Amino acid sequence: MPLPTRCEVVPLPGDQVSFRIDGREVTRWHFGEEYKRPFFFPIIGPAGETLTRIGHPGASNHDHHRSVWFAHHKLLGIDFWSENTDAFIRQKMWFEYRDGEHESSMAVQLDWHDGHDPQPLVEQEFIATVRPLDDGSWTLDLQSTFRPHAEQLEFQQTNYGFLAVRVAKTISTHFGDGTITGASGETGEENLFGKENHWIDYSGPVAVRNEEDKRTSVVNGITYFDHPSNPNYPAKWHIREDGWMGASTCRDEGLVSTRLKPLRLRYLLHIHDGKVNENLTEQIASDWKDLPKQTVSKSTKKHQQFEIVNAK
Repeated sequence: MPLPTRCEVVPLPGDQVSFRIDGREVTRWHFGEEYKRPFFFPIIGPAGETLTRIGHPGASNHDHHRSVWFAHHKLLGIDFWSENTDAFIRQKMWFEYRDGEHESSMAVQLDWHDGHDPQPLVEQEFIATVRPLDDGSWTLDLQSTFRPHAEQLEFQQTNYGFLAVRVAKTISTHFGDGTITGASGETGEENLFGKENHWIDYSGPVAVRNEEDKRTSVVNGITYFDHPSNPNYPAKWHIREDGWMGASTCRDEGLVSTRLKPLRLRYLLHIHDGKVNENLTEQIASDWKDLPKQTVSKSTKKHQQFEIVNAK
């Protein structure tokens, strides 16, 4: 009997989608209407434990920090970052769930609403791809195209947006024993905050059971890559020792998206064992930048409405 494909995307009840490698869940997409915006949780490392968390370990006013998520602080002056306004991001539909031997992908449409007009301000075409690597690690490739309903709109200057990652408490520097490392080779918030880097890594200990069923710890981490095609590459980073990192794509200036030339952004997360290996990380960055950009198109396949295709 043939085995199912190695990488699977499995829709679940409760507005959730499970990404699996060899039958083991590595992350889950949550898009229920009880949340202000969709997010990925957990992010399972090679040790089998989550490397991200919901909320800040010491501040309840940061409960909008939901593991891995998209948001922006100033879209036409509207706050899509916090949960203190009427603005929200809602998944309107899915286009394709694609399984495969070497990768699996999900393509969906996310609508950004101001909370008053039933029409969204912008549609985010979002493609998420999981790829296992030979060493037991895996990557999450995140491609977004932002198409405004108006002729154009501006994502204004801010530190906050677009992709954010809240790491687990034990991996943070302040609350745990983690280390922040940049592509520059420097470490720590003081040396990396607001500085250009084409990747940032957050690595630290997670608790596990050894073969004798005794509690111990191992180091796992997440490397967050900025793509060379993104505006203002390499990004200047909003990075905090309390366990938060994000590429500040609009740190120095706003970005305009138009119908004819929509804003396209691409980021990669590498979920790995041990401390960051800089040679391996640079190789992953090099391989990733050569992978084709993707978009969604109407499908010519039987029993399929839409499909993920390489962008022109």
